Amino acid sequence: MKGFVPTPPSIVDHMVAKLFEKKIPEPEDTILDPGCGRGAFIDGIIRWCEKNNTKIPRITGIDSDPKHIALACEKYSKFPSIQIRREDFLLQVHEKFKFIIGNPPYVSITGLTEMEKNVYRTLFHSATGRFDLYFLFFEQALNSLEKEGTLVFITPEKYLSVKSASQLRIILSRYCINEIDLVHEQSFGNLVTYPAVTTITHKKPDAPTAIIFRDGCTKSVRLPKDGTSAFPVIYGKTEKKSGHCNLGDLCLRVSCGVATGADAVYIHNKSEIPSALRKYAFPTITGRDLSINSSKVQSELEMIVPYEASGKLIPENQLGALKTFLSAPENRIRLLKRTCVAKKPWYAFHENPPLAQIQQRKILCKDITETPFFRIDYSGEIVPSHSVYYIIPKNPDHLEKIHEYLNSHEVRVWLESNCQRAANGFFRLQSTILKQIPVPFSILENEWLSCQKVTSLHVPEQPGEVAG
Repeated sequence: MKGFVPTPPSIVDHMVAKLFEKKIPEPEDTILDPGCGRGAFIDGIIRWCEKNNTKIPRITGIDSDPKHIALACEKYSKFPSIQIRREDFLLQVHEKFKFIIGNPPYVSITGLTEMEKNVYRTLFHSATGRFDLYFLFFEQALNSLEKEGTLVFITPEKYLSVKSASQLRIILSRYCINEIDLVHEQSFGNLVTYPAVTTITHKKPDAPTAIIFRDGCTKSVRLPKDGTSAFPVIYGKTEKKSGHCNLGDLCLRVSCGVATGADAVYIHNKSEIPSALRKYAFPTITGRDLSINSSKVQSELEMIVPYEASGKLIPENQLGALKTFLSAPENRIRLLKRTCVAKKPWYAFHENPPLAQIQQRKILCKDITETPFFRIDYSGEIVPSHSVYYIIPKNPDHLEKIHEYLNSHEVRVWLESNCQRAANGFFRLQSTILKQIPVPFSILENEWLSCQKVTSLHVPEQPGEVAG
């Protein structure tokens, strides 16, 4: 099965205990592990039954990997109440189960074929945007859960916040989410996923959700029902104040930098770029080049860009020396391996860079950072790489005022309460979150400006903008 990651026994036992916390299973009760692999959760259920002097209920393990199926069938051949089936859980109609437990596969949309994406989008409401396979496992498992039944899944916590999981959050809001246990980030060893153990009962929500934080603290919250991020209510420490508008309302663009899909081909030290390619080269910067200890925005790197200022791809027959460079065997092989070439010319970027907008004075920040901070590109010449976000105010006179405010303690606290976590406690900044930063009118020259008037000036996202 794609995305298979073995679950450590300590986590398995922790989850099985949650599964049976409110109801001890009867021998005739049915339990499903929808991605059973080699049987880690089935082993955990057997351990729990032995420890609690309880007969093993009827367990069904499903997996699509023949190697896992063969091992599991042999392991449980002496257990008459355990059935192992080779199936694709997402493509089958299943009977109902009293209990469901598992660690669904984590596979981003980039790991799926076009045919798989199309099939899943047809079958699942949660298959929207840049969905992950475990979103669909959540939806399918809930469809297979009996009324009053219990589901316990361990998944990355990002389903609580990312835009692509908004439909999944709407689906989950129809059920009683008893608890979200944010287990230790090193639960899977070196594979840092920021896992969450989610316990759900198939009934209408009738109580707040208990949140267990990684430091042992707990909190009860009412999760949003409209699909918006749950992070503000989970991590939130500040409430939205009057007299504020959102950063997105004040800006022409709040976007991720340019994603070439092949930085090894397009980004080089400027001293290494041949003179024949100079007209295609622009100063660039990566997240590593931005430092919280320095206000300087500089790098020795340049990005070779096969686009016109308008963002239009330069025709292949007009590339000249650049075509020769890109056609070199080692470069062409790298370019053809990218997923974007299925729908775009072989030398195109993942997104068309709007150079005319990018090349002006702007605010920059890292996409992943231990402490959020912002810097100004006063030159206006830098074309940031995909590990940097750039912010362009509608009014250039507001650049320094907004920059100063974004580096304030108030914004830092807000970001820490709203951003998704990355590895080692770092924060993942995204355009959807950055756009929501509340900005007080008082920092602007025209303090009388109202939210409605600012919003009326808002420019929709341009083609090629990357949603965080």
